[in-house]
Formats: sequence, C-alpha cells, structure tokens
Amino acid sequence: MCEKHNNSENCFTHFDSGLPKVRLNCTVNGESVCTYIDPTMTLLNFLRNELKLFGSKEGCGEGECGACTIIMNGYAINSCIVLALEAMDANIITVEGLNKNGKLSILQREFITYDALQCGFCTPGMLMSARALLDRNPNPNEKEIKEAIAGNFCRCTGYFPIIKAITSAAKLEREEMLNE
Repeated sequence: MCEKHNNSENCFTHFDSGLPKVRLNCTVNGESVCTYIDPTMTLLNFLRNELKLFGSKEGCGEGECGACTIIMNGYAINSCIVLALEAMDANIITVEGLNKNGKLSILQREFITYDALQCGFCTPGMLMSARALLDRNPNPNEKEIKEAIAGNFCRCTGYFPIIKAITSAAKLEREEMLNE
C-alpha cells in the first residue's frame, strides 16, 4: 500500500467503464468476498486495487509473461486476461495465500534455499504455477516442471534454480505428508 494514501485510495489506476456495478462473490485465500465491481475490471486489477493483494504483478497485460499467475479453481491462470466476473463463485489462491500460519510454505522456503529468485518480479507467478503443479502432481519430473512453468518468464535466474527448488519442494512435501 502506498504510504501516501489511506485504505480508501490507491496508487493504481483502473479506468471505470461507467457501466452499472455488478456483484462478485468468490473466495480468495480462504476468505469469502462479496462486493460490487466494474464489469470490465480484470481479475488482476480486482485483486490489486480492491483487495490490496499486491503479490501478483502486471508484466505484459497480455497473458504472455506469467507475472500475474494465480490459482483459480485448481488451475494456474493469467489474471491479467481474465475478467473479475469470471471468478464468480471461484476459489482463488494468490501468493499471499501460500503461507501457513504466518510461516513460509515449503515451496517458498525452497525458492529461497535454491536462490530461485533474484529481482523477484516473476517469483509470485512462478510460485503459483509450481503450486498448481504440485497440487495435481506431487512427484513431477523435470519435464513436467518445465511444462508447468513454461508460461512464466524469468530474466534473472536461467530457470535452473527454479527447477531445483520445485523438485526439492516436491520431495519435502511428500516427506511431510508421510510424517503426518
């Protein structure tokens, strides 16, 4: 949040269409949301402007870079090209929802351990693509990991540390499940 403004204002611009507001009901990071929004607002703008969840980034605005990736109903999606209304009754997870009880998730910790982030701009999208993969396949091979993150661009790491971090997180998550 920009320190120059209070919660009723923001530093981001969504140009209101002037159309009548429409109701949106969804669940974001486990919390029920019911609000009225501009029907032309993207899901990314809704998350950032309305809910103040700034983890998802707008890189290209065309669904090509993956910086805006979130999980909606179990699938990694580019929130910059999805209208917020398409999330009606959806279950959404953003990078802010990955932590458990205020602690970083295994996946987040492994990204740090393997230096799978540098500038950090792509990191939220990479984490969400990786989380969606691990949720449906807890033991992915390298090819499957590469396919899962293929829509996420990183200009800093060369992808190798990201692949290692996801591989390690998958192993640690499987071990944790066995110990429960």
